[in-house]
Amino acid sequence: QVQLVESGGGLVQAGDSLRLSCQASGRTFSRNAMAWFRQAPGKEREGVAAISWNGDSTTYAESVKERFTISRDNAKNMLYLQMNSLKPEDTAVYYCAGYYNSHYSGPIDSWGQGTQVIVSS
Repeated sequence: QVQLVESGGGLVQAGDSLRLSCQASGRTFSRNAMAWFRQAPGKEREGVAAISWNGDSTTYAESVKERFTISRDNAKNMLYLQMNSLKPEDTAVYYCAGYYNSHYSGPIDSWGQGTQVIVSS
């Protein structure tokens, strides 16, 4: 497993931007796919975006396409989520997740503690 610590959440207004960060430690970060999930109050956790081990492959939920960008810096063991044009429906706790394999088609074996994002209208 890898230890994951998210940061960068906060309270913003609709239309604003925010960048979430996730610091990884405990194993070779660069070998594993990573992802961002979110969970809104009263809703199930959902996948937001995922990225392969080297960043060559990414995927996004339809609701965030063209607004969010996932990226990683393997030299720094960091995962990022750039969120633009935020909407009130983006309000949720955002979680960083690590996959067991190099691609995001495999199982997840690590979770961060989450960071709260609140978007006011």
